[in-house]
Amino acid sequence: MIQEQWIGDAWEQGVRKVKNTSLRVGAAFPHGSNEGQFQLTSPHYWTAGFWPGILWLIYQDRQDVQLRLLAESCEKQMDAVIEAYEPLDHDMGFMWTLTSIANWHLTGNEQSKRRALKIASHLTGRFNIKGSFIRAWNSPERVGWAIIDCMMNLPLLYWASQQTNDPRFKHVAEAHAGMAAKQFIREDGSAYHIVCFDPETGERTGALGGQGYAEESAWARGSAWSIYGSVLSYRHTGRADLLAAAEHAASFFLAHLPEDKVPYWDFRLPAFEGASRDTSAAAIAASGLLDLAAVCAGDRALFYKEQACAILQSLSQHYSADDSEEAILLSGTGNVPMNQNINKPLIYGDYYYMEALAKLQGHPSFWEIGATKA
Repeated sequence: MIQEQWIGDAWEQGVRKVKNTSLRVGAAFPHGSNEGQFQLTSPHYWTAGFWPGILWLIYQDRQDVQLRLLAESCEKQMDAVIEAYEPLDHDMGFMWTLTSIANWHLTGNEQSKRRALKIASHLTGRFNIKGSFIRAWNSPERVGWAIIDCMMNLPLLYWASQQTNDPRFKHVAEAHAGMAAKQFIREDGSAYHIVCFDPETGERTGALGGQGYAEESAWARGSAWSIYGSVLSYRHTGRADLLAAAEHAASFFLAHLPEDKVPYWDFRLPAFEGASRDTSAAAIAASGLLDLAAVCAGDRALFYKEQACAILQSLSQHYSADDSEEAILLSGTGNVPMNQNINKPLIYGDYYYMEALAKLQGHPSFWEIGATKA
C-alpha cells in the first residue's frame, strides 16, 4: 500500500528548502550545486526553466506571490534569448513549457502565451522532414543529430496546436515521437542518447554514446527521458505505439535498478563499484511512471504508481540534502564524459522530484496541459 504521510512531509520539506534557497538565488538560473550553493548560469542554457518551474509548482499549490514574482522575472529575462535567436536549439520546450506555459496556465498571462507560441514556431522550424526528427544543437557537424532528451520538448508543440487549432505543430511532434520509438528505443527497452541521420536523405547513419558510457550502453537519464517523453506523447495523441514504447522503456528501467531504486548513471557500466548514482534520472522516471499509472488500468496502474512511489520515497529518505545545501536532492550526475557535475545536486533533479510529489497530491504537470487524448 502507498502510504500518504511521507508524501506530504517530503513536499513540505522541499517547499521549505526552495523558499530558503530563493532568498539567495532570487530570479536567477541555477544549474548544479557545488559546496552547498547552486552555481548560476545564463538564461540561454537548457536548464533555465527548471528553477522557475519549481517556483510555479509551489505557486500552484499555495499561491505564494513572492515565488510567482521571481518566476515571472526569470521568464522576462529569457526574452533576450528569443531576440538573440542564435542560442535557441532543441531544448526550447524544456525552457518555455516550465516558464511561459506554466505562467499562462496558472495566471492567464497572454504575453506568456505569445512567448510560448513564438517558441513553438522556432522549434517546429528545426524539424527535418526527410528523417522525421527535430535537430539537436546548432553546430554544423550536428546538423543530422537527434537526441532522446528532445521527447520532453514535444508537449510544447502539442499545446501550440491546441491553442491555434492548427495541427502542423502536432504533426511535427508526432512524427518525431514515432521516429524515436523506432530508432532510439532498443529491443530490450534501453535507449540510445544520440542517433545520427543523413540530413539530406533522412537515412539513419549510426548512433553515439553522448552522455552515456558508450554507444551501446544505457545512459540512465536517457532511459528516464524515453519513459516520460513517450507517455506524454501518448497522452497528447492516444497512439498505442507510443504507450507501448513508454511501457517497454519502463520495463527496462525498473528491471535494472539497484536495491535502493536510484540508478547508477549508466545501466551498462563495466563495473559499478565507486560509480556515481543519478538522482535526476530517478526523479524523471518516477514522474513519468506516475503518468503511466494515470493512463493504465487495474494492476498495471497500481504497479507503476507503487514503483514511482518507491523511487520517490528512497530519494526522500536516502538522498535528501540537509540545510547546509541549497538543493533538495544529492547525488545527481550531469555529464560524466565531459566531467561536469558528477555526484552533485542538479536543479532538474529537484524539479522532477517536486513535480512528482505535486502529482501525488493531485496537481497535473505543466507538460500535460492541453492533453485531450488519454
